[in-house]
Amino acid sequence: MTIQPDYVKEELLHELSESFCMHNQLPPDLFTRYRIKRGLRNADGTGVLVGASHLGNVHGYILNEGEREPIEGRLTYRGYNVYDLIHGLEQENRFGFEEIGYLLMCGKLPSRRQLAEFQHTIGLERALPDNFTEDMIMRAPSRDIMNKLASATLALYSYDANPDETTVENIMRQGISLMAKFPVIISHAYQAKRRYFDNDSMFLHVPDPNRSTAENILHLIRPTGEFNDDEAKLLDRCLILHAEHGGGNNSSFTVRVTSSSGTDTYSAIAAAVSSLKGPRHGGANLRVVKQFEEMKENIHNWKDETEVGNYLRKILNKEAGDGSGLIYGMGHAIYTLSDPRAVALKKAARPLAEKTGYSDEMDLIELVEKLTPGVFAEIKGAATSRCAQMLICTPALFTKCSDCPSRCIRRCSLLRVSSAGWHIALRKLPPAVRSSVRRISLLRRISSTLILMSGMTVRSTTDF
Repeated sequence: MTIQPDYVKEELLHELSESFCMHNQLPPDLFTRYRIKRGLRNADGTGVLVGASHLGNVHGYILNEGEREPIEGRLTYRGYNVYDLIHGLEQENRFGFEEIGYLLMCGKLPSRRQLAEFQHTIGLERALPDNFTEDMIMRAPSRDIMNKLASATLALYSYDANPDETTVENIMRQGISLMAKFPVIISHAYQAKRRYFDNDSMFLHVPDPNRSTAENILHLIRPTGEFNDDEAKLLDRCLILHAEHGGGNNSSFTVRVTSSSGTDTYSAIAAAVSSLKGPRHGGANLRVVKQFEEMKENIHNWKDETEVGNYLRKILNKEAGDGSGLIYGMGHAIYTLSDPRAVALKKAARPLAEKTGYSDEMDLIELVEKLTPGVFAEIKGAATSRCAQMLICTPALFTKCSDCPSRCIRRCSLLRVSSAGWHIALRKLPPAVRSSVRRISLLRRISSTLILMSGMTVRSTTDF
């Protein structure tokens, strides 16, 4: 593929950039004086109130006389504790991402008939339009799979007979179609990247309408299309844990902004995927993988706490890693003592790591998790609760809501959004307000399932 030449001279670029910096600096005190938000975070670190949702709740601390007290993290989907959802799937030894997608979009768990029909529909919708892979993916491959996913999502607008209608029914139809097609787009984009940028062989497989989303992803990205049940079940759990995070995040907020103008579903979701691509959002997953590989190369004894701790000190002092001073995957804006997603994934990943010979890597991950809080407190001069997020993967029925006395969920939530998650204060909203956000809320529900699924699966292609 030919790269477009750059006609902007370096001298001109430097002159323009210098002029921009000189005339666009604002005094820092203006942000305090006029209470200007720096992104989606208040000055005290809490999230900015931006909207309402029924979807979920992220609970990571309690406020005691204005001070945050760390607690074990809890994540709920539509009132169901995510641990209970995953436990139910494990008890029945089955895949569950499609069922959780139904729960998030429709507000209730499906019956057996409803789930079977939903899964059948997704299977039929997986096929991409004729020549779509050749025209939209292969002709303009990208180094970054998220970039290609965003452009391919926009391109699907042209293949939709009714792309602009914003009724609930039409958005639901488009959402189901995108949910089915995203794994295929991601996998084909990954194969194109292998061919054009990694100088590797490209293998294009046809999706299987009778397989789950997790099974299709592994089938599509592997040269032989082969995988085992343990791998697919672990990926399925990853997809479930990424499907929603307390009502929103940066990419979900992007959907709120774009859809509020009345634009079409494809434009709103493409914008959200572009937001997810950023290194301070979904793109952080790739930073974690890269940093972990650097740790493996530079730490000689992975079991030596002193050596591992010293390397973590180098990272925090900007003497190792990418120079950012960040240990990627550690720390969260809401969770304090633990991230429930990381807890659930570790439980599922450990057996697979032992079966596939990655026990040492798993031990190193857990040692980094153990040592980081102490090293961080030592270097930064203050104790803090920094739990591990679910950003490192190894290569390789439901109970009542704990918050509610009945099976129904809280009626509404006011959401406070931060760069990594949402802090929720549960309150009721009047019917008129709930009605006014109906369409945007549906599109955001669909987008949460889509964009977080896409971020997880793109990262996974580097591991499997």
